[in-house]
Amino acid sequence: MSRLDSAIRRLQAQRTCLDFAIGLIEGLSGSILELGLGNGRTYDHLRANAGDRGIFVFDRQVAAHPDCVPDDSHLFLGDFRETLEAASKRLGATAIMAHCDIGSGDKHQTAALAAAIGLPLRALLAPNAVILSDQALTIPGCNQIPLPDGIAADRYFIYRCAAE
Repeated sequence: MSRLDSAIRRLQAQRTCLDFAIGLIEGLSGSILELGLGNGRTYDHLRANAGDRGIFVFDRQVAAHPDCVPDDSHLFLGDFRETLEAASKRLGATAIMAHCDIGSGDKHQTAALAAAIGLPLRALLAPNAVILSDQALTIPGCNQIPLPDGIAADRYFIYRCAAE
């Protein structure tokens, strides 16, 4: 498979999973977390499709299209391991959805980050929250759920937190 075909499949899977998750949180109140702003495509998709929910964004630095940058009160800059902890003190467990696009291209660094963020991410998640990720995560009190039809296993990961 060419890199172009792989990128197209990845983006199609990402959009399908985002839309699936937005359907799962319909009728629930809470904010959305976006880990990995990148160029802002998924942030923009969430703004357009997830209603009037607050979207809190986490990234090392802003490199997004200017139209896809949240205001300062919705932006946490720095290492996820530090900013998630700071955010939990400010926001509490109010997020009903989190989208984690944390793959960096460095397999070892990505695996270490994925292993480290489960616990601090959990502190921000409300009961019944849905988590989407490009990496496998271990999040206390959350279980992996089946992917939407047509999405290849391990292309994306979706989790749901317990109702408590």
